[in-house]
Amino acid sequence: MTTGLQFALLGGLLAGFGAALLLWRLVPVRPDPVDVVRRLSPEGVRERAATLAAATTTTNATERIGVWGLRALPAAWWVRTPTRELALLRIPLHRHYGNKLLYAVTGLLIIPIGTYVLSFVGLSFPVLVPMAGSLALAVFLFFLPDKTVRDDARKARREFNLALGAYSDLVALERLGGSASRQAMELAAQVGRNWVFRRVGEELARSRWSGVAPWDALHGLADELGLPDLDDLADVMRLTKEGSQVFTQLRARSEGLRAAMLSAETTRANAAGQRMGMPMGLLSVVFLVILVVPALLQLTGGA
Repeated sequence: MTTGLQFALLGGLLAGFGAALLLWRLVPVRPDPVDVVRRLSPEGVRERAATLAAATTTTNATERIGVWGLRALPAAWWVRTPTRELALLRIPLHRHYGNKLLYAVTGLLIIPIGTYVLSFVGLSFPVLVPMAGSLALAVFLFFLPDKTVRDDARKARREFNLALGAYSDLVALERLGGSASRQAMELAAQVGRNWVFRRVGEELARSRWSGVAPWDALHGLADELGLPDLDDLADVMRLTKEGSQVFTQLRARSEGLRAAMLSAETTRANAAGQRMGMPMGLLSVVFLVILVVPALLQLTGGA
């Protein structure tokens, strides 16, 4: 049963939290120089423009919460945002922040609601226990979307590298057929129908209208999404744009990609096999115990 002391502690915590928030609003802001430069960069300007556009057009509650979080909360509260992973998955930043805030609020409410329900069956806890549990669960759920995005982006990068090997072969065949570098890259991107070919094709089309060299466009895309293999392909196209060994180098690059992916898959399969072997070994031990223990009991009983 809740005592007066626990109510006093709760009131003191709430009053202290309110005073801390008030002081936080009154303390002069010391902006992070890295964050300021990023906000003033072209990428930061595009992010703000997209946020403002989303604030006026979206009807999704999660996205509206994310827009509010971007405007009201300081950048340090988000810790380290997986911006490359979000760009790879094409998830808007305000939607990701909205998910984080909703998850955190859910974590704050789950344990108090559960404690209130348990109080009807006679189970009660000190007020500090559900409070600490709510804060811990809120922090965990606040960072859970970041982990989910990183896991999805890791799978997307594996898929990208798999398609990139086929794309390199297609570019090599187009160059062998006499196509120029840009034409070969654009025609190869039009062959595929999955998201990797579409993403590369969109970047090449954008570079044509902006007057940027196609390999420079792929360099920018690789840096934005964190794709070193695409960066290597752009280097090959830039260095061999006038050479006659482009077919050989591109084929060697695609074979290297496939060999690296085969090695990674083999390592992953071996690790999965080892994990599967542990339960089998445990079952063998249990089986031996079942066989040996009755015999031991008979021997000790006979003695």
